[in-house]
Amino acid sequence: MGQEWVAGESAAVLTVNAGSSSLRLDLVDGGSVVDSARAERAMDPDAARAELSEFLGRHLNRDVAAVAHRLVHGGDLVRAPVVADDAVVRALRGVTDLAPLHLPPALALLEAARELLPAIPHVLCPDTAFHAGLPDAAATYALPGRWREKWGLRRYGFHGLSYAWALERAAELLGRPATELDLVLAHLGGGSSVCAVSGGRSVDTSMGFTPLDGVPMSKRSGSVDPGLLLWLLEDERLTPAELREGLERSSGLLGLSGGRSGDTRDLVAAERDGDEQAALALAVFCHRVSREIAAATTSLGRIDALVFTGEIGWDQPEVREAICRRLRLLGVEPPARGGRDDDGPISAPGAAVPVLVVELHEELQLARECLEELYGPAKE
Repeated sequence: MGQEWVAGESAAVLTVNAGSSSLRLDLVDGGSVVDSARAERAMDPDAARAELSEFLGRHLNRDVAAVAHRLVHGGDLVRAPVVADDAVVRALRGVTDLAPLHLPPALALLEAARELLPAIPHVLCPDTAFHAGLPDAAATYALPGRWREKWGLRRYGFHGLSYAWALERAAELLGRPATELDLVLAHLGGGSSVCAVSGGRSVDTSMGFTPLDGVPMSKRSGSVDPGLLLWLLEDERLTPAELREGLERSSGLLGLSGGRSGDTRDLVAAERDGDEQAALALAVFCHRVSREIAAATTSLGRIDALVFTGEIGWDQPEVREAICRRLRLLGVEPPARGGRDDDGPISAPGAAVPVLVVELHEELQLARECLEELYGPAKE
């Protein structure tokens, strides 16, 4: 039985962002967040329903117009925002292995939200939508055609909500239309990736068929030689389940630091205290990110700016500086300032390649895409 709602002082969008072991709920009204809730733990259906019910109970006086759900991987099923119905949900349950850390909790939250709020639309906003128009040369794997056709093997790319928000903010900060810019954007956080944008669209990205590809992350390995993985599966060295667990939960910064931490804040502090494994973890991460940024520029005609976003990109100046030091060949200089409290440049005035930071606001992008799907783009 759904919760009873009475139209109140305004219409709002509830945004639901389910991570592999976290939940973020935001109530967005008029382009601003009016309330938020966080839970840093995995969500089974009962726990998800309890969290949602508690949050919604605080806002019985508001008219919630819609619910926007972040969908990490839409595969070929959901390539743009879409209103969730039973058929779409059933189809997505059949492809949870595309993103096993993210899709099951997201679908659990969707089920709970549809039960609690059955009378309003629930819009799925896939992270992959931003990259849906990748050029064939960037999207196609060098695999047998029959494999690609049978299983839809291609580069999908991720962090699209983050990139869409950062692109528009960067355009505002640079005072130029997004369609006239060539940018490299780096989303650095628990999951990390790099994206090249030209003419307002993604033309290359470091993540591929799944969110496991690309640069090392907090606990995920990023790209690894496929021959190495085959070798680990031979002669019973590792089972497929052990390999998956290791690549997704015990690798990345956590694995590089000897299990100390997957959080760059901890590793920066440990490096200052002389911890060699922490120093190695940070060096590998910065090397790989800078390498991906340099690679992404080959898909562009020029570099109008380098944009950092995500939790690490926003508030870890030591990491940003280390990455930029490796990019001097491209005209990027280390930031002139360590950080700032708002979106904007951290490079010196007149820098050949401006370096910007943009705070992550997936909840605002979720609300924007949800409303555009339901009512069309907002008028200027």
